[in-house]
Amino acid sequence: MIKRNRATISKFIIHKVGNKFNSATNIFSENLITFDEESYELMKPYLLKPFANVTESFRFNHHANIELNELNSYSAQIFNDDSTFVDISKHIVNHLFEQSNSAQIKIGDVIIALFEDVEYKEVVTQAIGIFKIENKINFFQTFMEKDSLDVFVQKGISTKKLDKGCLIINSTDGEGKVVLSVDTNNYDAQYWLNNFLNVKYADDNNQHTQNYIEMCKDFSDEIIKEDFGSHEKTKFLAKTVDFFKENESININDFKEAIFEEDEDRKVLFDTYKKQFEEENDVLVRNQFAVSDVVLKKQKQKIKTEIKLDTNIQIKLDIDAPDAASEYLEKGYDEEKKMKFYKVFYNEED
Repeated sequence: MIKRNRATISKFIIHKVGNKFNSATNIFSENLITFDEESYELMKPYLLKPFANVTESFRFNHHANIELNELNSYSAQIFNDDSTFVDISKHIVNHLFEQSNSAQIKIGDVIIALFEDVEYKEVVTQAIGIFKIENKINFFQTFMEKDSLDVFVQKGISTKKLDKGCLIINSTDGEGKVVLSVDTNNYDAQYWLNNFLNVKYADDNNQHTQNYIEMCKDFSDEIIKEDFGSHEKTKFLAKTVDFFKENESININDFKEAIFEEDEDRKVLFDTYKKQFEEENDVLVRNQFAVSDVVLKKQKQKIKTEIKLDTNIQIKLDIDAPDAASEYLEKGYDEEKKMKFYKVFYNEED
């Protein structure tokens, strides 16, 4: 995530990217845009606000040599000499064009911007932003015609949602330059992250926390729910979140002891699923790492704890109360009705 309080746009240009699959060509601008005050005050938050809550970061990747990664090279040239900005921005659009290998890849406007004074992890530095506008909205425009107001429809860019964008931060660690990305039109997972940016997840605590929690969510759906039911799934997720909240670092053996206690069979199922998850998703789930509170909070909001019944009744359990499902919810079977049931204990209704 970034802080944009002091950030400014120093260079800004718009091109249009085509699609080589359907013969739509690129259109290039030759000059930078100079903003009026009103446009600038709308544009800066439109481009930077989506990155304020991004916790996952990436690093450039290449199968042979990282120096051969196109965007790694292009960004280095701009950071070293910003007089190359216009020429390099055209190369970036051409590189994006080369990734349009199917009809579903959309043409669109491409904004490329150089930002000054972007703050990332307490470092204030430059950043290059690349943004692709794929969808435009209809809006009404009014005009005066023969002493009366008339109306017509125009298409324009919505200031509410950014389709695709990345920030390349002029800050490096042992893995290389920091890259942040957003993609709200994720119709092709390969197109933006893998083919255009060619990035990999950073090996940091944010990613370790996210990988582990996502694995637990999938394990709860594919193993716990299928083999033991929705009640057990919810208990597992609540205990998982509670364990992350109470521990600054995660050790997989401590986690299994706390969550599964003496149930050795479930520990084996968990270990087996971890290997399967790593292979299918091409990730490494660390056995020990420090918890990222920011990622935990974000992931916790995505966890679903409803028990949906075929009688049009739903039971929603509090993810922050791991013992409630065990203490106040009982599952049984009614012989007379030949139906399963849940019994809920409580003192007062809200």
